[in-house]
Amino acid sequence: MVNIIMVGCNGKMGQVITNIVKDDADATIVAGVDVFDDGHNIYPVYKSISMVQEDADVIIDFSNPASLESILEYSVESQVPAVLCSTGYSKEQIAQIDEAATKVAILRSGNMSLGINTMAKVMKAVTKVLTEAGFDVEIVEKHHNQKIDAPSGTALMLADAVNEQLNNEYEYCYDRSQIREKRPEKQIGISAVRGGSIVGEHEVIFAGTDEVLEFKHTAYSKAIFAKGAVQAAKFLKGQKVGMYSMKDVIGE
Repeated sequence: MVNIIMVGCNGKMGQVITNIVKDDADATIVAGVDVFDDGHNIYPVYKSISMVQEDADVIIDFSNPASLESILEYSVESQVPAVLCSTGYSKEQIAQIDEAATKVAILRSGNMSLGINTMAKVMKAVTKVLTEAGFDVEIVEKHHNQKIDAPSGTALMLADAVNEQLNNEYEYCYDRSQIREKRPEKQIGISAVRGGSIVGEHEVIFAGTDEVLEFKHTAYSKAIFAKGAVQAAKFLKGQKVGMYSMKDVIGE
């Protein structure tokens, strides 16, 4: 049994995870953390993670970057591993995460879905072959009109998966509106679309001369991310100090 502290429990993803865990015989949420609470959860909810009294095996955070510092402090001091699912972290915050991972087990991923992480794995297999043949790489991501960060953490994760195979020599381009020049060879274009209720759509395009290869993942509900987060929590319980990702969960 994995005992979970759910940070952001009353948000959309927090509630999806709550409902999934209800039917999971191997996991339970012992406490939630959220600024707002109407008492509808079957577990106690605290305004701050520092107020949590219950013993837990893992923290799942699906809140926002503003909560990161308090989560890391609690995780390190209590030696409770943390699954960080939020996106939009600053460089300084990523450095804080890396520092915390030298003291406790941390798992961070821009996307918790099994499909996306398998897609990233595929990118590593095809990137070098195609780029050496002169293919350009472009990434297009689409999300609902309520998403506040762009590009998505998933788009950056896919870009990083590609760039790692290219010795990190490629630069990311997010806006070409002010650029009056031909597309540089060592560039990955990343475009963001925001509209309606799109859950999440990511496409990696390899464009060569007279042929185009496209890899696409479409999320039809938030449940895929919730299931991945719970799976990650089960994996992280009992792991030694260090930084982990969904690659470790899927056994890459």
